Amino acid sequence: MLDYKPNIVLSNQEYNVVGTRPVRHDGPDKVMGRARYAADIHLPRMLHAKILRSPHAHAVIKHIDASRALALPGVVTVVTADDFPNISPDLSEQDEGAAVNYGFYSRNVIAREKALYKGHAIAAVAANSQHVAEQALNLIDVEYEILDPVLDAYAAMDEGAAILHERLVMLANPAQRSGGWGDGGTPTNVSNHFEFELGEVEEGFKEADVIVEREYHTKPVHQGYIEPHSATAQWNTDDTVTIWASSQGHFALRDHTSRILGVSVSRVKVIPMEIGGGFGGKGQGGCYIEPIVAALARKAGQPVKLAMSRPEVFVGTGPTAGTHIRVKLGATKEGKFTAAHATLIYEAGAFPGSPVPSGCRTMLAPYEIPNSFIEGYDVVTNVQKSAAYRAPGSPPASFAAEQAIDELCDQLNMDPVEFRLLNGAKEGSRQPTGPVYRKIGFIECMQAAQQHPHWNTPLEGPNRGRGIAAGCWFNGTGPASAVVSVTPDGTVRSHT
Repeated sequence: MLDYKPNIVLSNQEYNVVGTRPVRHDGPDKVMGRARYAADIHLPRMLHAKILRSPHAHAVIKHIDASRALALPGVVTVVTADDFPNISPDLSEQDEGAAVNYGFYSRNVIAREKALYKGHAIAAVAANSQHVAEQALNLIDVEYEILDPVLDAYAAMDEGAAILHERLVMLANPAQRSGGWGDGGTPTNVSNHFEFELGEVEEGFKEADVIVEREYHTKPVHQGYIEPHSATAQWNTDDTVTIWASSQGHFALRDHTSRILGVSVSRVKVIPMEIGGGFGGKGQGGCYIEPIVAALARKAGQPVKLAMSRPEVFVGTGPTAGTHIRVKLGATKEGKFTAAHATLIYEAGAFPGSPVPSGCRTMLAPYEIPNSFIEGYDVVTNVQKSAAYRAPGSPPASFAAEQAIDELCDQLNMDPVEFRLLNGAKEGSRQPTGPVYRKIGFIECMQAAQQHPHWNTPLEGPNRGRGIAAGCWFNGTGPASAVVSVTPDGTVRSHT
């Protein structure tokens, strides 16, 4: 066993909190069952809601008739897209630098012109019990014109493929993920195609002694959080709305709900409940049912609660994007990168906005590569709109790059750690997508792994293996504020 010495400085200073194991503030309530989750909300006169979902992956909505459902005893009201503002997805209507196209976002919450995936919300019912609401769904008559679906990116990009959005504009800007409609273009399912180029890629491959070219595919995977979505809305007499919800981003949820409802953000209050998991799926893109329960509550004049079942979560919310990645790497016999070429095709689902820009940014980010070309495609398909899932976009891209690098190491007969140390990015390295690194500590991280007993001890028993891979994720934050006050007894209160 090696004498492993971690590259950190250990302190002998005694602290009141640092280095101790304080009790989590939310721990006792969760252990004792006192914690309140979104599904625990019960209000006087509260109604229960259910959502009618499309049985078709791609269909024009010709007509919706809810009269039979409304005649069912116990049913109070029904909402469809007609109960929400018709927000334009046109690029010309988007605010400068907008991160969200609310025309698309609102159509994902409840379908308007088309149902774009099996499970797409078509209408919602509020009734005096969940059982009655479920019965009422069977009484809503919807006339569809069924269209051919495209279920993966390759099918969507084929010539003659069915088009999801007849006026979709193909952009060429990784910073404009939200996409939009426009006029004058060729009908397409590709909402974005952009490129990053550094150096002379063809010349770089000519200098390579070894070249590896591979293709990798990953399927959409749901986050699988243990708590299904649940929300309760109460429309108040002063024309404000209060929403109790489970979310990873309550301010974003408030903003999205206000825009989709067409009301001022100052009239929407979101109360965060305990959250039973999210992994990104309940974050910025995780607004699915809150505008619906708010619209039902406004129309009914009573509080409305909607709790999704597990099957509803799987068909009505966003998994991570399916991906198709081609990567070509070249290196000298000494193990130095000479060139890289990568094509990343990500499936956005029914509306633009897959994390393909993040995949392009992170795929080769741990390495110094003098010549590189990376291109990304954002492609709409007739499945649920993709959502974030733990470093969105990066895992499938890193999987492809690291697999190919390991094959390169095999052909070079080179230790994979040594290869990564030889080519690792450091302060001053230019990323394949352009920016120059400040100090990032990648080399030090790899050196620590190289020295660790987990890498150096002999493998025990048959069918045992050991590997190493590198990944990258960037930091980012939005505006934040806090007020901290010290009370007379010396305690500190923080308001964020």
